[in-house]
Amino acid sequence: MSAIAPPTDGFVPSAPRRRRGRRSLAFLGILPFLLFTGVFLLAPTIVLVKASFQDPAGAFTFENVRALFQGELLHAYRTSIEISLVTALVGGLLGALMCYAMTHKAAPRLLRAGLETFSGVAANFAGVPLAFAFISTLGTVGLVTAWLKDAGIDLYGSGFTLFGFWGLALTYLYFQIPLMILVIAPAFDGLRGEWREAATNLGATPAHYWRTVGLPILMPSMLGALLLLFANSFSAYATAYALTGGNSVELAPTLIGNELSGDVLNNKNLGYALAFGMIVIVTACVAAYWLLERRAARWKR
Repeated sequence: MSAIAPPTDGFVPSAPRRRRGRRSLAFLGILPFLLFTGVFLLAPTIVLVKASFQDPAGAFTFENVRALFQGELLHAYRTSIEISLVTALVGGLLGALMCYAMTHKAAPRLLRAGLETFSGVAANFAGVPLAFAFISTLGTVGLVTAWLKDAGIDLYGSGFTLFGFWGLALTYLYFQIPLMILVIAPAFDGLRGEWREAATNLGATPAHYWRTVGLPILMPSMLGALLLLFANSFSAYATAYALTGGNSVELAPTLIGNELSGDVLNNKNLGYALAFGMIVIVTACVAAYWLLERRAARWKR
């Protein structure tokens, strides 16, 4: 039987045409998201960046951006970076250990189900409700503070305060640890049992396995999760403002609120410049997280 020659008269089969039509219709489903992103994310960002390089009269200037590297504004950025590093490292370490215990083959299923459910709720519990919860628990007249004082332990007499740097860091850990568990759990699930069995058959101890196999595989995901935790803490505003009033601990987000909504000596363009600096830092973290996730995805296939 001779082979049938392909059509040469310009005829196009109908099946590919239908597939192209379906793809074009499927693309319409993402238009609401693109519209929402453009209106509520891209457009405000463009306006913010433009206003960062203007003075109150609308003239172009670098003074607002230059002020970010001086005095109070530089101190606020430094404090925000420090508290973000502390909560990311501590929250990342504790979250990774809890995730390892949760995903271990000997762990009961109820432990994982309960921990994942709690993490899904706690990772999104922030702002004024979280600040109120910690004030009611560890404030100057909080429940735990009173219990410890009755037991002979005076938290505030020993120098601790919930309304300072370490108190704010402790509050942030409430949502940083659950977020780490949620982000890193798929990476732990991606560790195949046969890898450990092969290492054991070759004489590797558990410590040697984690040092040469487990941790190198997990490292891109771990670093990406730490960057995500850093960005999450760096951009937090409502919790810090409700807990400290924006005075006892000066952070970049609270300074932005003061500049944009203050009644005395406020400078909106300087507030826009502060927000522009935060956007640069958070964007760098998200870009690095994306690159690390691409590297980690090779081991998840």
